[in-house]
Amino acid sequence: MGAALLASPWWVYFVIAGILLSGYLSVKYSKEEREFEQEWIEKEGNVYMERLAEEKARRIKERS
Repeated sequence: MGAALLASPWWVYFVIAGILLSGYLSVKYSKEEREFEQEWIEKEGNVYMERLAEEKARRIKERS
């Protein structure tokens, strides 16, 4: 394997480096996107819970 890699043309090294860089960036940005989506889900969940609390308070107030 090592001898075949050393006997390869110069552009093969760029292709291999590009593949490795692409894999690294894919993992990096997918992690960032997951974190962003999690924050968005938590934010929307908090908004929903606030609406539920407001609705509950409104219903209690209407009964009184």
